Amino acid sequence: MKKVVSVSLGSSKRNHMVRVTLLGEEFEISRIGTDGSMDKAMSILKELDGQVDAIGLGGIDVYLQAGHNRYILRDGWRLLQTVKHTPVVDGSGLKNTLERQAVAYLVRQGLLQQGTRVLLVSAMDRFGMAEALAEAGCCLTLGDLMFALGIPIPLRSLDKLQTVAAKLMPIVARLPFHLIYPTGRQQEKQRPDGESRFAKYYLAADVVAGDYHLIRKHLPNRLNGQLILTNTTTRDDVTELMECGAGLLVTTTPEWQGRTFGTNVMEAVFVALLNKPWPAVTVAEYNALLQQLNWQPKIVKLRPALSEGAGRVNQPYNPKA
Repeated sequence: MKKVVSVSLGSSKRNHMVRVTLLGEEFEISRIGTDGSMDKAMSILKELDGQVDAIGLGGIDVYLQAGHNRYILRDGWRLLQTVKHTPVVDGSGLKNTLERQAVAYLVRQGLLQQGTRVLLVSAMDRFGMAEALAEAGCCLTLGDLMFALGIPIPLRSLDKLQTVAAKLMPIVARLPFHLIYPTGRQQEKQRPDGESRFAKYYLAADVVAGDYHLIRKHLPNRLNGQLILTNTTTRDDVTELMECGAGLLVTTTPEWQGRTFGTNVMEAVFVALLNKPWPAVTVAEYNALLQQLNWQPKIVKLRPALSEGAGRVNQPYNPKA
């Protein structure tokens, strides 16, 4: 049996373990949250090194991308360098392949089309998804400045994102990761009762896409039928989205025992199947495995009377209403 472990800076309350069979191989797949502690994550990584088949780094990125430029995050790199023997990944390879295919699938289903308004909470975290959405003709609002840095400036194009990233990332990449992304108990916080800071951008969108913890960070108390494109959702997350008024939930990774794992976990599974170090795995190999597994996005209808087609899910947001 192959063993894959995700070591996450996220909350330990979201820990999970499953056993599955993939392409004839039995897997034990588990997640260990460290409640935001870098020291605990490094200690666990050292214990696992050489003892499991592959490791995923969860709740953190090693790399962020804008255009052809890839930026290394200091804290993610520290964790990556802790592991000396076992292949270790951060999920960026699958984000660049699986999530492109997920967008294409939604286009074929008529849920994404020319002019669909998409709020992507962080395009640098999911640049493959961002490019695929742009190629599909979606009208993008990129929330990288808002959701990571709290700067209330939406970006409307990938070119603008690339320009801003070139100026800011040499500084941002050195920040402690918890300053730009919810880790540990930040993931457990109750959302405020009042209107969220960036509610108007959610309500103006047909689709809200990206990392679930970033989506939840400023999730309004009331949505108006938006499609949520994400992963790593638990049963409690699904209930929360339903209560907020989301229309559809689309998850890009498979659901096992009521939980969709992060791309870092799935990528670690792929690396274990290929029995290769992470840098040696090619896009073609990722795509070949995806074709063999035939994974499709899971679409969950959260509102019984919902009409099909993301562009018809909600009414245009009126800021004066």
